[in-house]
Amino acid sequence: MSFFKIKTSWSNAEFIVLKLCIASAYVLIGTYFHDFFSNYYVPLIILFGITVIWSVYLWLNKMKNSKQEH
Repeated sequence: MSFFKIKTSWSNAEFIVLKLCIASAYVLIGTYFHDFFSNYYVPLIILFGITVIWSVYLWLNKMKNSKQEH
């Protein structure tokens, strides 16, 4: 598929959103196994949801802009 061959470039500021998304997913997985983070379950789900949507939006925009440049 050509979808996976499109190359994009990300600034450091844009990587913050992706890293927050990944980190919140790891913490969510950790809450399943540890009671310490269970009090923060709802805020983490909200953070994860926002960062997933934001990351996908940034990725799709970058792919669209990259495709138009070629």
